[in-house]
Amino acid sequence: MSTQIQAPPSILFIFGGSGDLNYRKLSPALYNLFLDGYLPANFAIVGLGRTSFTNESFREHIYAGIQEFSRRKQEIAVSWPQFAEHLFFLPLDAKQADSYQVIHSFVQEKEAEWQLHPNVILYLAVAPQLVPGIVTNLSNIQLCHDKHCTRIVVEKPFGNDLASAKKLNELLLRHFAEEQIYRIDHYLGKETVQNILALRFANALFEPIWNRNYIDHIQITNAETVGLEGRGGYYDTSGALRDMLQNHILQIVCIMAMEAPVNFNADEIRNKKVDVLRALRPFTTAHVRQCTVRGQYGAGTFKNKEVAAYTTEEGVQANSTTETFAAVEFHIDNWRWQGVPFFVRTGKRLAAKTTVITVQFKPAPHVAFPQESANTWRPNTLTISIQPEMDIRLQFQAKKPGQDFQIAPVDMVFSYKDAYTEEHQPEAYETLLLDVMEGNPTQFMRADQIEAAWQLVMPIIEHWQQNTHEPVPTYAPGSWGPQQADELLSKQGRNWVSYPPKTN
Repeated sequence: MSTQIQAPPSILFIFGGSGDLNYRKLSPALYNLFLDGYLPANFAIVGLGRTSFTNESFREHIYAGIQEFSRRKQEIAVSWPQFAEHLFFLPLDAKQADSYQVIHSFVQEKEAEWQLHPNVILYLAVAPQLVPGIVTNLSNIQLCHDKHCTRIVVEKPFGNDLASAKKLNELLLRHFAEEQIYRIDHYLGKETVQNILALRFANALFEPIWNRNYIDHIQITNAETVGLEGRGGYYDTSGALRDMLQNHILQIVCIMAMEAPVNFNADEIRNKKVDVLRALRPFTTAHVRQCTVRGQYGAGTFKNKEVAAYTTEEGVQANSTTETFAAVEFHIDNWRWQGVPFFVRTGKRLAAKTTVITVQFKPAPHVAFPQESANTWRPNTLTISIQPEMDIRLQFQAKKPGQDFQIAPVDMVFSYKDAYTEEHQPEAYETLLLDVMEGNPTQFMRADQIEAAWQLVMPIIEHWQQNTHEPVPTYAPGSWGPQQADELLSKQGRNWVSYPPKTN
């Protein structure tokens, strides 16, 4: 066990404790934090739900999840007994208000045992439709009004549109203070996403050229090779724009475009992100037609397997116009970014599973080299790979060996797996769960940030909903989306960067 600064004494109640999120992500992350010495001596993880678990059967269930999904599974034989004694399960029917007293009773029991009042974290790992009822019922427990020690964690999706997001924010703020509410987006806990702040603001090399004078455009690609994976009923009411672009991708846009913070305080960082959302150019009907593309994957063969078309997937309406691919051109109307387009795309059944950011710089103003060097000339690019590889690549021009003066692009690479071979690289939920325990909301979204993001994309959603008669372009499984997405850039003399980038 390492001698890290530990979180304060905490009780983490997980609504949906027998569910998939806890099984695959939350408990394995907490186990890793325990092994790394971040959890205090006094902590408890309590699953809540209607499943007929005892403490012992719940521990067996969590043990299986850790064996399958923890990055530290090889240590479980030695460390499991110490971790397991902190796991508990309490039966609770989320729809029954009187069931919630088990939470208060458990806190009182541990408070007496530990001789101190712990932080209480209420994690809502449940379906979105259950959240309002749980929040309302929790408000009847006195400990929920403790602004300093009680926190509530709400998973995405946070609303299905602007109106529902506002309604959910109003409900949460009626019963909890803003500083108690942690709206979680696991993308913000990824190491490479967090490293963007370090790259930009800890290096004098980049920030002076991080503006319209030197950057031509920025691309963000979030691609999945999988289809619906049995989630057709949910996905057909959501689509790529709601599922990925409105939250994950816009958060990356904010980090890439934000102004330098005065300090690293949570509200200072979040204020700078909200400033970006407010500066993003609103979409008119004309802008939606010019700057957005939607698509659906069709039938085909991908990785030697037959793939069904989206509209024939289980749970999907045969006449559905829900997009499985979305590409959008954003513009930020401020001094730093005026005239620099941000091209983003996301989709399912694409050529590779990857999340990559590419900053393409403007070409050199004058090329004095011989003509033969022009054939391989490329603009400088900075590529930040978030997944599956985690690396940062700066591509620049260099002379190739030989008598001729030929110039070709080369990569300078920072790779996480090469640079930190002796370090454990925490997964996103580890980082974010520890932040909740420590009361650090920097990487969590505030109410105004959620609503500003929804306000931005609502004209696109409404336009697509109102024009269901327009055919949705299809694309082949294993491609990079419909042809119209390529035309979004090619009409400006630009093109999407091929992903994933080469590895050395």
